[in-house]
Amino acid sequence: MSKEQNLLKSYDLNGLKLPNRVVMAPMTRSRATNSENTPIEGLHDVYYEQRASAGLIITEGSQVSKEAVGYVNTPGIYSKAQVEGWKMVNEKVHKANGRIFIQLWHVGRMSHPDFHNGDLPVSASAINPESQSYTPNGFKDTVTPKEMTIEDIKRTIGDFKNAAKNAMEADFDGIEIHSSNGYLFHQFFNGTSNKRNDEYGGSIENRARILFETIDAIKEVMPEQKIGLRLNPSLHGIFGMTMDEETIPTFDYIIEKLNDYDLAYLHLSEPFNDVSEVPYAETEIAKRYRPMYQGTLMINAGFDQESGNKVIEEGNADLVAFGKPYVSNPDLVERFAENIPLTDWDTDTFYTPGKEGYIDYKKAKSHEQNV
Repeated sequence: MSKEQNLLKSYDLNGLKLPNRVVMAPMTRSRATNSENTPIEGLHDVYYEQRASAGLIITEGSQVSKEAVGYVNTPGIYSKAQVEGWKMVNEKVHKANGRIFIQLWHVGRMSHPDFHNGDLPVSASAINPESQSYTPNGFKDTVTPKEMTIEDIKRTIGDFKNAAKNAMEADFDGIEIHSSNGYLFHQFFNGTSNKRNDEYGGSIENRARILFETIDAIKEVMPEQKIGLRLNPSLHGIFGMTMDEETIPTFDYIIEKLNDYDLAYLHLSEPFNDVSEVPYAETEIAKRYRPMYQGTLMINAGFDQESGNKVIEEGNADLVAFGKPYVSNPDLVERFAENIPLTDWDTDTFYTPGKEGYIDYKKAKSHEQNV
C-alpha cells in the first residue's frame, strides 16, 4: 500500500535525499519563552525530533534580527545563543535520520512598538495594515510603520545573509526565505502596501528587487541549492493584504525569474480563504505555476492524505507540506503508510507555553516501536 502512494515515494531535493514527499510546514508555536528567544532543551529538540520521519522539516519562522520580530516567544537565528540552541535541535533531528531547513523571517509592519522599545516597526511604505500583532501583552492593533530607507533595506538584506550563515553554523540542511503571508517581502511585492517611488517601488521589477538581492546575498554564504523560498500569490483579506490587477503578474514575474537560480524548492500556498469572488485572484496556484516553474515545487494549505497524493499524481507538485496535521500527529508519515486515522489537534494550545499541545501528542501504537 505505502509504495503506491505518491507522498511516500523518495525524492532528490537538489542533492538532498528525501525518503518521502511529506513536508512538515513551518508553523509558529511560540515556545521560546526565554529572554534570548532561543530553542529550549527538552521542548524544541523533542518536538522536531518526534517529527523526523518527515521527508523534510521546515522550522517555525525564526527572526533574522531583533527588528524582524513580531510575535511573542518566537526563536531567532541572529545571536550566538540562538545558533547553539538550534544546533542542539539539529543534532537530535539528524541523529533520528531527519532533514531540516530553517525558515528565515521578518514580519515588517506586522510587528508592534512593544517589541522595539517604543520604536515603530518598518515596512516598504508607511501604511498601517489595520490588523493585530501578538505582543507580550496580548493582541494589539497594528500601527503605521516607518517607511524603510535604502540604508534600512540594505541592512535587512545583510540580516538575512547573516542569518543564513548562522543557519549553516547551526548545521541546518538549508533555509527557507519567508517571502509570503503578508510579511516584509510580501509588503514590498504588493502595490497596495508598497507606494515607494525609488528603485524598490513602482514597477513590478522594482517591487521584487529586495527578494532577488537577498537571494544573491545569501548565495555568498551558502550554496543556492540549499535555499528555498515561500510565496502566497492569492493572499487576500489577511494581514491587510489586498490584491490588485498587478498582484498575480508580479508573482508571475518573480516565479519565472526564479528559474534563473538553482534553488532547493519553491514553496507555494493555495489561497488561505475563498477568493473565488475576489477580482484578480488566482484560485488554483499549483496548476498555474507548475508549468511556469522548472524546479522543485512544494504546495501547501489544506491538503490531506488523499489530496496530497492526487496533486503529485497530477503532476502539479513534487512535495506537499502539512501544517496542523503535524501538530497532533508526529508520526504523520507512518500514519499515511498504514492508513491510520489522524489525531485531532487542539487549537487552544497552538501558541501556549510548555509541553502541553506541543510534545505530548502520542504516536500510533501499531508502529511506535519502529518509529
